[in-house]
Amino acid sequence: METHTLTHKVVVVTGAGGRLGQHLLRRFAQEGARLAAVVRTAEQARQLQLPEGAEGATFHAELADEAQVAACFGKIWDRFGYVDVLVHAAGMWAERPFLEMTLDDWRAMLDANLTSTFLCFREAARLMRGRSGGRLIAFASMQGADRGRARQAAYSAAKGALVRLVEAVGGELVAQGITAHVIAPSVIRYDEGDEGSGVTAAELAELCVYLCSPAGAALNGMVIRAYGRGF
Repeated sequence: METHTLTHKVVVVTGAGGRLGQHLLRRFAQEGARLAAVVRTAEQARQLQLPEGAEGATFHAELADEAQVAACFGKIWDRFGYVDVLVHAAGMWAERPFLEMTLDDWRAMLDANLTSTFLCFREAARLMRGRSGGRLIAFASMQGADRGRARQAAYSAAKGALVRLVEAVGGELVAQGITAHVIAPSVIRYDEGDEGSGVTAAELAELCVYLCSPAGAALNGMVIRAYGRGF
């Protein structure tokens, strides 16, 4: 249903080419938001199609690279002139026995999940300064919100640190009118007909819209365990 509660708001979605990113773009478009869809490569940006009727543009950056992230958000500023919302939906999951994990494995997981959040939150928040009601949203996981899992040491560590990062950012930036939240899903279900355990991507997108709506204005620093059924 189109309610247009976010008309004219500029919403940045990272990981926009992924399945969750696509759900987010569609749901924010229904609310009348202007979309800045961020993917990793120029080729992905050329191929990405925004939801029909949506106003916006596509951008690209390697999100663990400081210079590329800064340049990407600079282009978003040039295109829109401001940013209201960042939903950081980019990340990586992998499992590997701890004794077989390499330092490169470790660094790749932290870069994809933690460093990218730091860089994107920082650049987005810089563009939100002076505009009341900025929202920063990131995705963690059960492994980050509750406890680590076997064979997922790097992933668990990255997502756990991400939770603390978002809490700290929310506590610091609220004085500037910017709030921050982290959503920790269990298993994400993408097939609406799937009756298995977990939470649907549509439900996660709906939750993001709520946090960015006037109804979510009083909330800050929340760790939302969106586990759905079966957990």
